[in-house]
Amino acid sequence: MSSFEACRPKFGFVLNDELTFLVIGGDPVMRELARVHLSTPTVGIVTADSAEEALDGLACEPFDAVMIDLDLPGKSGLQLIREIRTNPCLRHLPIIAVTSQDDVVSVDGAYNAGATSFATKPVNWPMLSCQLRYVLRAQGLIAA
Repeated sequence: MSSFEACRPKFGFVLNDELTFLVIGGDPVMRELARVHLSTPTVGIVTADSAEEALDGLACEPFDAVMIDLDLPGKSGLQLIREIRTNPCLRHLPIIAVTSQDDVVSVDGAYNAGATSFATKPVNWPMLSCQLRYVLRAQGLIAA
């Protein structure tokens, strides 16, 4: 093996740290795609189909990050983000907002509600994995 190959990262979009993510979305296909594309032997994915189910899960289990589809049934994803941010224990939890809307108003709305990062649908899963790595590194949850 050449020294160049030894230095080249393998699959930089794959998360190798011990992490648990909560994926919240009303679409079962998106939740399953998140499970397939983001889970690894060291990364666990827990899913919720509503804001209420997500809040119950957040009250019972620690998560390293949350991915929230803004187009939730019932309570909207923006409302859920605001509610999460009012909880002192979850104030610094990384939140990735996901939606099919990519206009400035939607992006600003997500960040103003408290999202840490923003992604659009259809989700580019390898890029989202890189984005999660960056967000977690910025939060100090994983090493550079």
